[in-house]
Amino acid sequence: MTPNFRSDNIATVHPDILRAIAEVNQGPAAAYGDDDYSALMNRKFSAFFGTDVVVFPVSTGTAANALSLAGCARPYGGIYCHQEAHIHTAEGGATEAYTGGAKLIPLPGADYKLAPDTLAEALRHAERGVRNRPQPDAVSITQASEYGTVYGLDDIAAIGAAAREAGIVFHMDGARFANALATLGCEPGEMTWRRGVDILSFGCTKNGGMNADAIVVFDPALAEPLSYHLRRAGQTWSKMRYAAAQLMAYIEDGLLLRLAGQANGLATRLGRELAALPGVELVAPVQANLVFLRLPQDAIDKLAEAGVRFARRRGGIIRLVTRFDGSQDDVDRMVALTRAALARAPFGG
Repeated sequence: MTPNFRSDNIATVHPDILRAIAEVNQGPAAAYGDDDYSALMNRKFSAFFGTDVVVFPVSTGTAANALSLAGCARPYGGIYCHQEAHIHTAEGGATEAYTGGAKLIPLPGADYKLAPDTLAEALRHAERGVRNRPQPDAVSITQASEYGTVYGLDDIAAIGAAAREAGIVFHMDGARFANALATLGCEPGEMTWRRGVDILSFGCTKNGGMNADAIVVFDPALAEPLSYHLRRAGQTWSKMRYAAAQLMAYIEDGLLLRLAGQANGLATRLGRELAALPGVELVAPVQANLVFLRLPQDAIDKLAEAGVRFARRRGGIIRLVTRFDGSQDDVDRMVALTRAALARAPFGG
C-alpha cells in the first residue's frame, strides 16, 4: 500500500473507544449533558488534570478553539498568537466570527512557537483605552505547534506569567495535546493549569477518537459564559453520553499517551531517516508526530505521481503526519520512495 501521511485525521478509531461507545448504548439517558456519563466525565477529567475542571465536548477542534476564545475575548478585543497558529491560518475566520469580531494579533517566534519575551513586549505596547486599537483579552498557543514543535514547561509558565500580569486569559490549542504530553513526559496539570493555562482545547479525534474533542475549563469564571456560546453554536450535544464515552476511554489507563507515543516514535524515525538523504532538509525539529521537509520540486512531484499522500506548503516544503495506527513499514516505504524520487530529481529543483 502506498504510504499515506496526509493527516492524522485519516486514522481509524481505536477499539477501546468503539467499545466505550457500545457500552453506553444501553437504554435511555438524559439529554444535553444531564446524563450520568457526562457527570462522570467531569470527575474523571478532574482526576486526570489534578484539579476541578468543567469539560464541554465539541465536534471539532475548530469549534473548541473558536468557542473557547469567544468566552475569553470581547468583540473589540485582541487575541495574541503565533503567526503560524491554526486559529490564524486554517480555521476560516472562525475565531473572529464567534467572538463577534475580535482581532487575532499574530506574532513571530522561532521554531513556530510564540516567544514569551515577544508576547510580553507586545502586551507592554498594547494601547489600552485607545478606542481605535483592539484591547488585549487573550493569548493562545498551540501545543504541539502547527509544525510539530513543543513548548517547554518553562516557556508555558513564562507565557502564563505574562498573561496574568496583563490580566488576559491564557488559552491552549491542544489539538495534539497528547503528542506534546508524551514528548514532555509530565503530568497533564504540569503542562496546563499549573503553568497558568485557563482554558484548553483538548484534542481526541486525531489520536484514536471517532468524532469528539473537548473544551476543558480550568478557570471556573469562564464556564458559564462558555455554556451559552456553545448552545448558540449548536455544540451542546443532545446525546452527550456518546461523546463523554469517547473522551473517558481516551484518558483511561494512559491510552492517549500510548497512542501518541506510537505516532511520535514513527515521526522521529521518519524524520531522522529522510533527513539523512542528500537533498532533504528538515524545516523544524521533530518533536511530536509532524515532519516538515524541504525537497527539490521534481522529487515532490514524483512522490505525488507514485501515489504518496502528503500536504504541500510553499517553498518546496511538504508535511508528513504519522498516526497511532501507522507502521514501521509505512516509514520504510516512504524512505525508499523518497530515495528513488531524489535519484531522478536534480538537486535544487
